[in-house]
Amino acid sequence: MKTTHHAPVVVLFLAVLLSGCSGSRSNDQQGPPPAPVTAYNVEPGGAVYDEEYPATVIALNQVEVRPEVTGYITNIWFSDGQRVRKDAKLYSIDQRQYRAAYDQALANLNVAKANQAKTQQDVDRYTALSKDDAVARQTFEHALADLQAARMQVAAAQAAVQSCETNLRYAVIVAPFDCTVGISQVKLGSAVTAGQTLLNTVSSDDPMAADIAVDEKQIGRFERLLHDSTAKADSTFRLVLPDRTVYPFPGRISLLDRAVDPQTGTLRVRLVFPNPQGALKSGLTCDLRVRSFSPGNSVLIPFRAVAEQMGEYSVFLVSGERVSQRRITLGVRIRDKVVVTQGLHPGDRVVTEGVQRLRDNALVAVNLAGAGQAADSVQGK
Repeated sequence: MKTTHHAPVVVLFLAVLLSGCSGSRSNDQQGPPPAPVTAYNVEPGGAVYDEEYPATVIALNQVEVRPEVTGYITNIWFSDGQRVRKDAKLYSIDQRQYRAAYDQALANLNVAKANQAKTQQDVDRYTALSKDDAVARQTFEHALADLQAARMQVAAAQAAVQSCETNLRYAVIVAPFDCTVGISQVKLGSAVTAGQTLLNTVSSDDPMAADIAVDEKQIGRFERLLHDSTAKADSTFRLVLPDRTVYPFPGRISLLDRAVDPQTGTLRVRLVFPNPQGALKSGLTCDLRVRSFSPGNSVLIPFRAVAEQMGEYSVFLVSGERVSQRRITLGVRIRDKVVVTQGLHPGDRVVTEGVQRLRDNALVAVNLAGAGQAADSVQGK
């Protein structure tokens, strides 16, 4: 009987086969290698920064000058663009017809006063005679009625004199306040109509105002700035002119409008700036720079760490060897950093480099050499 010894060979073959399969399964379970990332250690800090709002410069007082009487321009008492004081003469309208009307009204008043004096004398005489029944009762009563009518005629004549005197005064148009006169819209000899013809536009020029529109969410902040005494004296509010130069004089908040615009959800805020050199012109478009401060416990992170999707913002937090995605709420951006108002706390570590390759719960290898620390304070524009 022959005996074959193949069993050891079969066992060795099976062992090698099982070892190969086990190695293959182990390689499949390892998955992709960790993604290299750079992390930023979140620490509290403060920030000083400027926010800019589109602004329009306007005059605090601006008036369209129109005549109150009809006639022809006989004098122009200023040069275009001239600064004048209150009550300075601007235009004269032909006064001859108004002077004649005034003289006639004055003469009528004198006649009415003379008639009143005559009737008063009659009443005085009839009063004395009536005590002795030396005059008819009817005659005495007629005299009293004539005196009452004479008094009414004097009152009417006085009103006519005042009206003519007003027209005569309106024939000379004066500046309503200290102002700068614009370009005249009429020339000497031009016919003007009361209440219709535009003669000129005058406006005050020192100080000047700048209007901005702020979102209704910021009303409380500007209310506080309105009552903040330091904001009225320092450089909290600066104007940036169209050539991007900064206006040298700081301003202050004058008022907040009475109501929010329901269509835009904004409120108009008016600021006042000194204008001793006349650099600010009404209608000028510029930017208002508002100096702002974030508290020392603000959370600031590099803006490149933020991912945006459909208007929502998030960051990747490093925890051990993996990352988790967290939604955050952003505040103001300060240069290359941004304030996080909700979602992060001191001690968190956020990914700043390699964000695009990450997904939630991904395995990462943090580059500790590139990890940054938050500064105590940040100054930015």
